[in-house]
Amino acid sequence: MLLRVEGALNKVFGNDLNPFYQLGALGFYLFWVVTVSGVYIYAFYDTGTGDSFDSVERMTREQWYLGGVMRSMHRYASDALVLVMVLHLLREFILGRYRGARWFAWVTGVVLIWMLLAIGINGYWMVWDKLAQYSAVTIIEWFDWLPIFSMPMASYFAYTDGLDNRFFTLMSFFHVTIPLLTLFMFWIHIMRISYPVVNPKRGLMWGMLLAMLVLALVKPALSQGPADLGIEPGSVGIDWFYLFISPLLDVWSAGQVWALVFGVTLLLGVLPWLPARFKQIPVAEVSLENCNGCRRCVSDCPYEAVVMRPRSDGLPFMEQAVVVPDRCVSCGICAGACPSSTPFRSDAGYVSGIEMPSLPMAGLRAAMTGDLAKLQGDARVMVFGCDNAADIAKLRSAGVAVLSLPCTAMLPPSFIEYALHEHRVDGVLITGCRGNDCYHRMGGQWIAQRLDRQREPRLRGRVERERINQFWASSADFEALSVELESFRVGLRGLASGQTETGKVDK
Repeated sequence: MLLRVEGALNKVFGNDLNPFYQLGALGFYLFWVVTVSGVYIYAFYDTGTGDSFDSVERMTREQWYLGGVMRSMHRYASDALVLVMVLHLLREFILGRYRGARWFAWVTGVVLIWMLLAIGINGYWMVWDKLAQYSAVTIIEWFDWLPIFSMPMASYFAYTDGLDNRFFTLMSFFHVTIPLLTLFMFWIHIMRISYPVVNPKRGLMWGMLLAMLVLALVKPALSQGPADLGIEPGSVGIDWFYLFISPLLDVWSAGQVWALVFGVTLLLGVLPWLPARFKQIPVAEVSLENCNGCRRCVSDCPYEAVVMRPRSDGLPFMEQAVVVPDRCVSCGICAGACPSSTPFRSDAGYVSGIEMPSLPMAGLRAAMTGDLAKLQGDARVMVFGCDNAADIAKLRSAGVAVLSLPCTAMLPPSFIEYALHEHRVDGVLITGCRGNDCYHRMGGQWIAQRLDRQREPRLRGRVERERINQFWASSADFEALSVELESFRVGLRGLASGQTETGKVDK
C-alpha cells in the first residue's frame, strides 16, 4: 500500500520531488525554519508574568506583516515537523529499515521525537495565554504524580500570584537550551551514515516554504486570551500535534497516561530486537591477500561500516580495509566496488578483496554462467536485480536469466561486460529500487554512476551501451518491469535485424 501511494506521488511530483523519499531531510529543513523564525520572535519577546503575553500580542498585531507571519511560520513549521517525524518513523518501520545495524538510527530517532515534543510544549507555555495555562496545569499535575518532588509543583499554579518572573525566565532558558541539545542529537542520529542527506531538493524546500507562508497569511496563529490563574480556562483550541497529552489527562488518570507513554517508548525502543521474519546475512569480510587498500569500498559504503587501518600482513601497501561488524547491513555494495571482484579472473573459485561470505563473487559468476548457458532463442537477456525491489525471479524464462542481489550496487560493472562478452546474451537489464529510494540509500546512485563512467569501478567504453537498459522498479511495479523487459527484447531484435541488414549491404 505504501509503495502504491508513493508511486502515485511520483506521477504528481516526480521521483526527485516526492516528499516521502525525503522525510529525513525535510525534518532537518523544518527544524531550521522553526529555528530562524524562533530567533526573530525571541528578539521581541519579554519574559514576565504579564509581559510574555503582551509582547507576543504586540508583535502579532502591530507587526503582523513580519512578526505575525514569523509567529505563524514558527507554529506551522513546528506542526509539520511532528508530521514529518511520524511519517518517517512509520515508513522506516513498514519498509523494515530499523533492524540489524540500523537500530542506532531508530533508537536515537525515538529520543528525538520526545525532545521535539518537549520543545513544542515549552514553546506554547511561553505565550502564556489560556491554552498555555491549560497545558501547563495539566502537565505539571501529571509530573507531580511521580514521586520525585518534595512538594507539588502544581501548587504554584493554584492562585493568581503563585507564579513570578523566574518561571518565564526558566521557560526561556529551556526553549533555547533544549533545541541546542536536539541539534546535537540530530548529529548523533546520522553519525553512522555516510553521505547523509540533510537538505531536501530545492524545489521541495521552496514549495514547503510557500505552502506555510500561504497558510500563515490565510489562517494566522493567534493567542487565546491572557492566562488567569484565578479562573479555570473554558473551551480552548488544541494543537493536537503537541498538546495531545492534556486532553488525554482529562479522561485518564496520571498513572494511566504515564503507563501509556512509557509503554509506547519502550516498545519503540526494543522493536529492532523483537522476533520477526528477519534474516541477517553474514557481514562482509576482507581478504587481505586480494586487498590493495584502494579505499573504494570505504568510499561506497553507505553506513561507514568499512574503515581503513594500517597494513598488518606485511604486503607492500600502506593500508587495509577493515569491516566494523555492528555497522554492516550486508548490502554488498563494498564488494561491487572492489576492483578484484571482476569475473574475468581465471580462478574457478577466485576471492575478491572484500566479499559477502554467503554470496561470494565466484559463486555469483558460476550462478550467472549456469543460467546463461540455458538460454534459448533470440533476444536473450540477463536481468540483474535487487532483493528489496521487484521480484525478478518471476521474469525467468527460456530467453531470460536472472540474478538477484542484496543491492544492485553489489554488481561490479565487469559482470555486465562478462555477460555480453562472446555473445553470451544479447542484452542486459538492470533493475532495483525506485529512483531516489534505494533500500540501502546509495546503491541506485552508485550503480548509475558506474555505468555512466563517473565512478569507479567504471563500465568500460568498449561495451555496447545500446545493449544495456536500466529500469528501477519496486515490488509494486512488477507489471511495468515486465512490459519494459519485453520492450527491451523487441529493441534487441530490431538491433540484431539492423546489424544483419548492414552486413548484407557491406557484402
